[in-house]
This record gives sequence, C-alpha cells and structure tokens, in this order.
Amino acid sequence: MKYSYYPGCTLRTKAKTLDAYARASAQVLGFELEEIENWQCCGGVYPLGSDEIATKLSSVRALNEAKEKGQDLVTLCSACHHVIKRVNDDMKNVEDIRTRANNYMQLPEAYAGETTVLHFLEVLRDRVGFDELKKKVVSPLTGKKIGAYYGCLLLRPGKIMAFDDPENPKIMEDFIRAIGGEPVVYPYRNECCGGYISLKEKEMAGTMCEKIMDSAAGFGAEMMITACPLCMYNLNSNGNGKLPVYYFTELLAEALGVKEEVENQ
Repeated sequence: MKYSYYPGCTLRTKAKTLDAYARASAQVLGFELEEIENWQCCGGVYPLGSDEIATKLSSVRALNEAKEKGQDLVTLCSACHHVIKRVNDDMKNVEDIRTRANNYMQLPEAYAGETTVLHFLEVLRDRVGFDELKKKVVSPLTGKKIGAYYGCLLLRPGKIMAFDDPENPKIMEDFIRAIGGEPVVYPYRNECCGGYISLKEKEMAGTMCEKIMDSAAGFGAEMMITACPLCMYNLNSNGNGKLPVYYFTELLAEALGVKEEVENQ
C-alpha cells in the first residue's frame, strides 16, 4: 500500500529521527510513504480567521496532490496533522473558504476536501491493525512502563480531528501493548504542554510540563512517548527531567528490529 506523505519542516531539521524511524518501520509493515513533491510549510498553527486564505494554501496544495495521485495523505507531526486536517475540513464544509481558495489557486479541477488525511498512528490502527503489528515485533518492549503523551493537537477539536476520544484516548496505549510494553494511564496525558508559549511564557510552560511529567511518573511510568516535535522540545526543555521522552516511532523501530539500521545510516 502506498500513501502520499507530508513530512513538514521540523522533520527535516530537529525531528529527523521521527521521520527516519517511521519510514523504516513502514517498510517492515508493508506500506510505503511517498513524499509529495514541492510541499511547503503548513504554517505550524491553524489559521483561525475565515478570511486567512493565503495561510491555508500550502495545506490545500498538499491535499490536492494526494487527490491527484488517488492516495490518502499521511502525516507524522502533530502540528502538521492538526493544520492539514482542519484545512481539509474547511475545504469540504466551508463554501466561502473553498471558493476563494480554489479561485486563488486556479487548479485544473477544484479541490473540495476529497483527500482522506491520516496520522501515522491511524495507519497502524486502522490499516495495518495492532494485531498484525504485534506479529511483526521481534524485540518486544517487555516490562517497559510507558506513558503516552497525546497533548492537545491530535485530539481537539474532537469532531473535526476524529482521531480518538479527546477525553479518554486509547490509540497510543493500544500501540504500546502491540509492541510489548505496558501502558501507563495518567491524568495529564491529554493536557496541553504549553508548547506555543514556551518561549514567551517559559515559567508557565515549565509549570505545565512539570505537572505532566509528575503525573506520568506518579502513576509509574518509566518513560514517555509522543508524536509531537513541539511537545518533545517543551517537555525536555521546560519539564523537570524526571522521565526520558521518545518519539513513538523510535520505540516502534526498536520493536520491529530496525532501530539500529536507521541509526547506522
């Protein structure tokens, strides 16, 4: 199975390993991530103003390219996924935005939200299946107590993102079980880390991160995983350092036996 793939800027700089582990793991699991051509930055933050058409266009270009290839569009970065999924919803359901975006872009065929946007975790859950993933594991993370950190961008707004239950998600816990680990459910796993205020309001962001890490550690976690480069940065920079934080794709690659191969490239 082949998917169009939008990596995003951070996976070309600070989060290269999030990308590399995902690509290697996808090969083992039998699907391919085909990077779309000439992608541009998604903007990092969903533009709330309905009149902000220009800031939505990079997402529309990516979505339309996947449509033209007849493929679903896969993302990894939580922020990119959030922006692209919400813009896709605009193009599907908000006539004014759809009309003005298409008028601006002058596409051969108007784009109207036809592309399905999937996060890599959704591919694992809904296309590969966690039972099938479990069969591919060669180095299970047996005995590892892992706290999943969702943050806010994957889960909210719930009806548009449709990723999981925003109040009681379980996709990452099911993923942890599939790779042989023991998921630790803790209260702050779906609370905001303060990523977007981490530079301007460092003290406030630090307090938010400390609460998250204290919560995970207090419930027995030995490590944390995330899908968000911004969360990774913020937890490591502004947290209390109680727990190591990993990208979920690193643990996936380890369980599938390709981590060392990626690191030696």
